[in-house]
Amino acid sequence: MSDSNLSPLNARVHLVRDFAASDLFDRTFREGMALVEETAAYLDGDGRRDSRLLSREDALLYAGESMRLTTRLMQIASWLLVQRAVREGDMEAQDACDDKYRLAAVRGEAGEAGATLPEGLLNLLDRSNRLYERISHMDRRMFAEGEVVEADINPVMSQLQMLQTAFGGE
Repeated sequence: MSDSNLSPLNARVHLVRDFAASDLFDRTFREGMALVEETAAYLDGDGRRDSRLLSREDALLYAGESMRLTTRLMQIASWLLVQRAVREGDMEAQDACDDKYRLAAVRGEAGEAGATLPEGLLNLLDRSNRLYERISHMDRRMFAEGEVVEADINPVMSQLQMLQTAFGGE
């Protein structure tokens, strides 16, 4: 069976397997897990200290933004762990295509008052937003509804598209 004859589900399964085995996945996984660890360390250390120095209103903003940050990072980590499970043979690629493993939308951005938040938190918010957007784009490309075009099933084209996504090109 040629790649152009693959069903949309089989094409997605192929994309999941290719991505899970790629260097792009390795780098994204390391980046995501390092950001989770860095965020946990910040929120338990410097962030706790920084939040105590804020006004009551800014402390509430800090609490809300730190909750959004941790929710976003939990979404990222969950998605990456599913991909790793496929890579390690702990999950079938077809199972990873189930909607319950899709990246969920995380709403909310730091408002104009975000400038009053500690620099450490703002930095983590920015980096997590950028990583979330890259992974969200990969998720849409891998699991988009509808017909999968031949370029999506070609492993070389698929990898090139993922690289362009990771480095900001479209």
